[in-house]
Amino acid sequence: MSKVNDFLTEAGVFFLATKDGGQPKLRPLGLHLEIDGKLLFGIGDFKDVTRQLKADPRCEIAAVKPNGHWLRYTGTAVFEDDPKYAEAALEASPALRSIYNEQTGHRLMMFRLENAAAVEIAVMGPGEDLLS
Repeated sequence: MSKVNDFLTEAGVFFLATKDGGQPKLRPLGLHLEIDGKLLFGIGDFKDVTRQLKADPRCEIAAVKPNGHWLRYTGTAVFEDDPKYAEAALEASPALRSIYNEQTGHRLMMFRLENAAAVEIAVMGPGEDLLS
């Protein structure tokens, strides 16, 4: 997991692909953290992406580093119910507390990928499995 986490940190912004019915949906994200041996991502409970992942948890994350290498991280989203994960994410990104709090009623939902594959691909080069 650390290799994938490091890749995402260096990339900064990454993209999460889901589908809404038969329509692919892609959006930029930046929140991720590695904790308890899990690579976790955060999304809002009020957003379409949460509804989409609950309806069909198969998804893919893509990112590109400044050197042109890119990542494809594919799997099945599993939501983590333990509030310690959302709290850790909010501690890492305190600005998000203005969105996720009792006043707004919005909750930060944390998920990880199960049955995942992660490949780093160099421009015009072979891919490298980051999970083995």
